[in-house]
Amino acid sequence: MVQFNAFGRALRFCILALCSVIVVAIATPASARPHHRGHHAHSHGKHYGHGSRHHGRHHMRVSRRQATLQSADSAAESFTNNSGFGSSNVVAEARRYIGGNPTGRGRLWCARFMNMVLQRSGHQGTGSDMARSFSSYGQRISGPQVGAIAVMSRGRRGGHVGVVSGIDDKGNPIIVSGNHGNRVAESVYSRGRIYAYVMPSS
Repeated sequence: MVQFNAFGRALRFCILALCSVIVVAIATPASARPHHRGHHAHSHGKHYGHGSRHHGRHHMRVSRRQATLQSADSAAESFTNNSGFGSSNVVAEARRYIGGNPTGRGRLWCARFMNMVLQRSGHQGTGSDMARSFSSYGQRISGPQVGAIAVMSRGRRGGHVGVVSGIDDKGNPIIVSGNHGNRVAESVYSRGRIYAYVMPSS
C-alpha cells in the first residue's frame, strides 16, 4: 500500500509537470504575438507622424503661395484704383492691339502707336513720330504708375515709348508698346532704361 501511494504521488507530480510544460508551450507564441503587434503599431505611428509632417510642409507651401497671389492681387487692385479712369483706358486700348501692328508702318512706329492709342482713348498726343517727344508731354511723375507713359533710350537705335500696365516684384515696369519685335507687345523693361514717366494730357 505504501508503495502504491508513493507511486501515485510520483504519477501526479509527472502529470503536473507535463501540464506546466504544455501551458508554457501554448503561452509562449501568444505572448509573442502582442509584442509583434506593438512593434507594428509603433512603426505605423512613426509612418503616420512622417505623413503628418509631410502634409504640414505641403500645407505651408500652399499657404505661402496663396499669400503671394493675394499680395499680387492686392497690388494690382491698388494700381488700378490709383491710376484713374483715363489712364486705365489707355492701357486697355493699347492691349487691344497686342500681337499686331495697327499703324501700317514697317519701322520706327512706337511713337506713332502711342499717339494713336492716346487719341482713341480720349487724350491728346504729341503729334510726333519721335519717342523722345513724350519726355516733354503731359505731367511728369517721379516713378512708374499704371497708365503712365514710359520714355526710354535704345542707345544708338534711338528711343522707345509705351504705356505702363504694371510693375513686377523687382520694381521694373511692365509696358505695352509698339514696335517691340515688330509688333505690339507687353513686356518687362529694366527700370534703369526709363528716363521719363509722364501722365497723359486730357
